Amino acid sequence: MAMTFNEYCAARRGKTFAVLGFGVSNRPLVRMLLDAGLNITVRDKSERGKLDASADDYESRGARFICGEDYLARLDEDVIFRTPGLMPRTAEIAAAVARGAELTSEMELFFEVCPCKIIAVTGSDGKTTTTTLISEFLRAEGKRVWLGGNIGTPLLEHAGEMSPNDVAVLELSSFQLMTFTRSPDIAVVTNVTPNHLDLHSDLDEYIAAKTRIFAYQNADARLVLNADNAVTRGFADIARAPITYFSRQSEPRGGVFTRNGTIYAGDPAEPILDTREIRIHGIHNVENYCAAIAATLGQVSAETVRRVAREFSGVANRIEFVREFENVRYYNDSASSSPTRTIAGLRSFGQKIILIAGGKDKGIAYDEIGSEIIKHVAALVITGMTADKIRASVENCAEYSGSPAIYEEPTFEGAVAKAREIARDGDIVMLSPASTSFDRFRNFEERGEYFKSIVWAMDN
Repeated sequence: MAMTFNEYCAARRGKTFAVLGFGVSNRPLVRMLLDAGLNITVRDKSERGKLDASADDYESRGARFICGEDYLARLDEDVIFRTPGLMPRTAEIAAAVARGAELTSEMELFFEVCPCKIIAVTGSDGKTTTTTLISEFLRAEGKRVWLGGNIGTPLLEHAGEMSPNDVAVLELSSFQLMTFTRSPDIAVVTNVTPNHLDLHSDLDEYIAAKTRIFAYQNADARLVLNADNAVTRGFADIARAPITYFSRQSEPRGGVFTRNGTIYAGDPAEPILDTREIRIHGIHNVENYCAAIAATLGQVSAETVRRVAREFSGVANRIEFVREFENVRYYNDSASSSPTRTIAGLRSFGQKIILIAGGKDKGIAYDEIGSEIIKHVAALVITGMTADKIRASVENCAEYSGSPAIYEEPTFEGAVAKAREIARDGDIVMLSPASTSFDRFRNFEERGEYFKSIVWAMDN
């Protein structure tokens, strides 16, 4: 039985609290802690004058703000809420934990106070679409669903509105999971490939973070794993809950798999969905459907899955159709911030495309993407910090003989303009950066929205 938020606060009455980072998910947390009459310090790297008006309100109610470059100095509070982007091995945080501070986060607290079943999804690729599909399946089946984590709205402030019959469906990143000491009722790992190595100390740390989504499960829980991915297959050796596999390459008993263009599930295996009914592009989205079906086995009917497949048009920034202009179709795949994600997008079309790629380097290899670009790209437009890496991955391939032509543009706007210039009747132009957005944008959503604004302004 989950404790309530008030019970959580009562158990820590008299302690001091630090909230690290005044971002979207932490603002409701600060308000709730203030409402409970607790001693709150908000620490944020931004200068105090750059915080919005809610900071003034919270300060007037008793919150203390420590801002600027030294915001972690003298971190002496008893309970520390970490923002996901701030690593727990940060010196000041590690020192606070060593002296006995409790390190947690808004999402970890939600796990403690959530009164209903939790289904959580992590992975290197596909987690947002898979999470969304799970929520769509359950809603279509008549369940009351709360969608959150990396998508949707912060759920902690809504925990009191939830009933035991509801379902919380969460997308969780490796950064969120690093300090987790609880696991969901159903955990899903879509796949694990090298990612975020600009922030994680190494691949082992990244993989270890992913394992925390199921590390605290028991025999009453369930773990959904990708049987086609070597890393996730290996997770079976340390799993404590029963496993349901999904696969496109094999037929796991009791799991979910594809055979001759149809998705099957269960034991005995029964046909669930003709993949031609899936409205969103790409074989990787067939995998996302398999993962979502595996997570909801026994809770959602085949007819519900088919209805969602026919109606669901995808998630923004993930091979999102923008418009057709001058007989050229434009797609926004800004969420593809790694080579593996971009490769999946390239394989989604039945023709070669014009690809716009490049952004900030996050410390991962680009070797594999070169041969895929040669196979699937008619012209490559590169920009940003990873432009040279992407160019080298293509030009260093033995099979490269000058096609696709490579155009390098110094600005994002110039890259989109170049793609429009070289496009011809019937072409497809896709932004799929294979890189993070942080060289020029706050996040991939901002990058995608900017790309769409440029495309929609083309006839002006």
